[in-house]
Amino acid sequence: MNVLLTGGYGCIGSWITRNLLERGSRVWIYDLKEDPKRMRLIMDETPIRKVTFVQGDVTDLPRLRETLEKQQITHIVHLAGLQVPTCRADPILGAKVNVLGTLAVFEAVRALQGQIQRLVYTSSAAVFAPPDFYHPSPPGRGAKGEGGSLADDVLLTPSTHYGVFKCCNEGNARIYFQDFGISSIGLRPWTVFGVGRDFGMTSEPTKAIKSLALNRPYHITYGGWQDMQYVDDVAKIVVRCLEAPYQGAKSYNLRGHVVDLPALHRALCEVEPTAADLITYGERQIAIAYDLDDQALQRDLGPMPLTPLTEGIRQTLEAFRKLQAEGRLDTSDLV
Repeated sequence: MNVLLTGGYGCIGSWITRNLLERGSRVWIYDLKEDPKRMRLIMDETPIRKVTFVQGDVTDLPRLRETLEKQQITHIVHLAGLQVPTCRADPILGAKVNVLGTLAVFEAVRALQGQIQRLVYTSSAAVFAPPDFYHPSPPGRGAKGEGGSLADDVLLTPSTHYGVFKCCNEGNARIYFQDFGISSIGLRPWTVFGVGRDFGMTSEPTKAIKSLALNRPYHITYGGWQDMQYVDDVAKIVVRCLEAPYQGAKSYNLRGHVVDLPALHRALCEVEPTAADLITYGERQIAIAYDLDDQALQRDLGPMPLTPLTEGIRQTLEAFRKLQAEGRLDTSDLV
């Protein structure tokens, strides 16, 4: 595969790149600037040198189309976007990047339909309403509307501009399939954790693990329930969606480990007992439904990987400790 990742220098993009390179794919990163700092946390320089950087704005359709055509790209992973805080502070900029940028990707694919074989893009669990909207019960799989896990197609009523923009992208993807036969796969991650996750509303569990590596205290500002998803699992799911036979334009829930903050704290303590004193957490529930059903994803494109929560924490902690021993652990996100 010749794979182009928009916004590929982020945490998820770096892990996808590592997985693609390990499988022998060729990788291009299309982004505003070259910044492989997160890749260097999880890869040596030798594989990183195999990645080709192309400078470009995702909203620049002529530049994007030229890149896809010139580099003979066959598969696209669209990750570029602005997250919740930026969209809240500047909704117009958020819409320009998140919505118009996504439309530019689809338009470029439409112009090169014979060449582009698969488009996978990140949506978000932020498309869902707060948990109370869906009459929640204790987490567990169940039929839609009966208080169990929520299927992909429940009513989406997001509580942020960011979530609304992601809903718009999912709707536009459906129209591109309806009108032009362009298949795409949207994925809705929740709390992604692992090395390189240093920004965003749900980056705090990763920062807590990094603090453990430094023997520092850390307070997770929120509480309640969330869905913990190990970043390498998410990356492998994206790669699976690039490769698996598929036709349509569906958006799929991802599901990792649905836990409340006390359960996450116990998992941290199991891996590193000093977490009992170093890590604390708040009470505020994040206003996004957390108990999401991934049966459609497993049925249509699975099976998907699921690393045990304690193992994902253990691998992340060990990696942070190794980086610290090498003098390469960036702690600026902990300030």
